[in-house]
Amino acid sequence: MDHALYDLDYGYYTSGDISIGKRGDFFTSVSLGADFGELLALQLFDCWQKLGSRSHFALVEMGAGSGQLAVDILNYLSHKQPEFYQTISYYILEISPQLLTKQQHYINSHLLESVPIIWSDWSQLPKLTGCFFSNELVDAFPVHQIVIESGQLKEVYVNYQQGKFQESLEKPSTDELLSYFQMLDIDILSYPDGYRSEVNLQAKLWLENIAQKLETGYLITIDYGYDARRYYHIRRNEGTLQCYYKQQRHSDPYLYPGKQDITASVNFTALELWGAELGLELVGVTKQALFLMSLGLGDRLNELSSGSYNVLDLLKKRDALHQLIDPVGLGNLQVLIQSKNTDQSLGSLQGLRDPYT
Repeated sequence: MDHALYDLDYGYYTSGDISIGKRGDFFTSVSLGADFGELLALQLFDCWQKLGSRSHFALVEMGAGSGQLAVDILNYLSHKQPEFYQTISYYILEISPQLLTKQQHYINSHLLESVPIIWSDWSQLPKLTGCFFSNELVDAFPVHQIVIESGQLKEVYVNYQQGKFQESLEKPSTDELLSYFQMLDIDILSYPDGYRSEVNLQAKLWLENIAQKLETGYLITIDYGYDARRYYHIRRNEGTLQCYYKQQRHSDPYLYPGKQDITASVNFTALELWGAELGLELVGVTKQALFLMSLGLGDRLNELSSGSYNVLDLLKKRDALHQLIDPVGLGNLQVLIQSKNTDQSLGSLQGLRDPYT
């Protein structure tokens, strides 16, 4: 999975062949227009206020795709919250040289007002006060696949023989795989033979980097996933690994290596537990639909009846907003917010409030 997605010459995300959007291999909330970024910008503004409206505030986007989310956030803030905008340094962590070039071109072409934008890696990133955030990033981290065989935990290894990828079940490559289930209090060895799933250990390394670089502030993680009990339910016996190729979803990671997206759902319980060990305190977790409604998506739906839209624009806008909160689609994404060195007595963040009260 690491080679197929991140090899510098042939990886899906790093070779320059990635195609995101309604005509690409997959689309995200950002693909539906500026509303998602603008509503997320309101949450970032709320984070800034909760931290005392500081004169210097870092926004760190991890995995910036085409650069559209950065533009949507920054253009909205420059227009609606200019005082906050003047405090921002915007960092982008991107491992793909090709995507970095695309981001620079897109942002330079579409940003309405200048703001410090710094492309960086973890080693160069200073300690910051602000907000780290990602949208559909962690589900694309390479995972270990595990299988239960005769009451033992085995790992799936991949060989290439006679022109074909072939799998074999062997001893786990690291003791962390079994320790992971012990942390979750899941007796994985009692599961039936053939039970198959994934373990995302890279997410722990990712959190370690964030905890090291975040001095004070928040971490917002938006992604597909479940809590541990649902993720490792005994009936979900084939795991969550999915592939996306030209808007078609399937489960064969060997079909178009380097040409298709490969994802595995995120175990949000693990993110919470690992985060707690690293000093990242749980602020709250919710669904994207509720998160965006709390930030004002309902008001945007109501504005569609104002008469200021022509029919075609109205239908397009309404469809995009409904897709963002679709309970069987993007609305079902999890939103996890964690913090470090913050005063939670100041009240809940806007995106975590009940939108119906």
